[in-house]
Amino acid sequence: MTLFTFNIIRLLIMSTLAAVIAFLLAPYVIKFLNKIKFWKKEARGKTIIGEQAEVFYSLHKHREVSCPRGGGLIIWLSVLIVVFLFFVLSQFRRPWWLENLNFLSRAQTWLPLFALVVASLVGLVDDALTVYGKGKYIGGGMDFKRRLAIVVLIGLIGGWWFYSQLGRETIHLPMLFNFPAGIDLSIGILIIPLFILVMVASWSGGVIDGLDGLAGGVFASIFGAFTIIAFSQGKPDLATFCAVILGTLFAFLWFNIPPARFYMGETGILGLTSTMAVVAFLTDSVLVLPIIAGLLVIEVGSIILQLLSKKIFKRKIWLCTPIHHHFEAKGWPAYQVTMRFWIISIVFAILGVAIRLLG
Repeated sequence: MTLFTFNIIRLLIMSTLAAVIAFLLAPYVIKFLNKIKFWKKEARGKTIIGEQAEVFYSLHKHREVSCPRGGGLIIWLSVLIVVFLFFVLSQFRRPWWLENLNFLSRAQTWLPLFALVVASLVGLVDDALTVYGKGKYIGGGMDFKRRLAIVVLIGLIGGWWFYSQLGRETIHLPMLFNFPAGIDLSIGILIIPLFILVMVASWSGGVIDGLDGLAGGVFASIFGAFTIIAFSQGKPDLATFCAVILGTLFAFLWFNIPPARFYMGETGILGLTSTMAVVAFLTDSVLVLPIIAGLLVIEVGSIILQLLSKKIFKRKIWLCTPIHHHFEAKGWPAYQVTMRFWIISIVFAILGVAIRLLG
């Protein structure tokens, strides 16, 4: 068996195992979240600028109150179980293939694992404050400035590690100036503020978590794309890590498709968006990230354009934002919005992979 074949088999086995673990873990998480009544007491009643969110409230006033948040727990807990299970087993070194199943490595997976765990824990605290506290942010939870500061701090630590410990200081410009391969541009220590900027921008894509199954399907296409890119670059550990996340997302979707048994919550969204940003840097795909995660860009863009239109022209562009709620308000069934957005996300992911592989 060649090393190439072994790495493919390892990737598939780990992804499948992660899906199975997440599938088995989910019923216990659901039971626990329901037992502690881990849901918001009422649907969001105000917009980001403090206005009455009448359209959103009318669409979600009955659904959100009885469905717990925090479903992202099964994603990052399952990833942790798989990572450390095979790290421990690899210490026995016999038989030989057991050692090689370990995919925890300093150069490829330490940083994304750090981002996933730390950001998910912060998100879990935010979810708890949303449910039990009275924060300043919409619907409860941490206030916006505090949450932003934490994301910036995670980005700062990640950027410092990326630059000083991994020695990375270039970004890839796909298909620019040198078609089709593109060029690598060295920016030195400026990679750190860029890392922070991409981390914050990725976090803003968390607005995708609004309909049953929507966020799970979109992030599955994104991490599926990065699995292909990482493997094609000869980074089997990172590819396996992305495939493990992909496997947990499949299991998550089983319980999150209509009617959802739980929502992803900040513990899932913040963990996944932070990890997505880190993986984009590790695969030198920062400039194609807006394509791979194109639907997240559209969602955030719809909010920004709506706010600008209301500020300048005193009128709305869409009935409700993020834009998936606009289609919901127009009468599309929630499952129809979700599945069509999945298709759009997959198309964006395929396009992003194609552009990056040209380099």
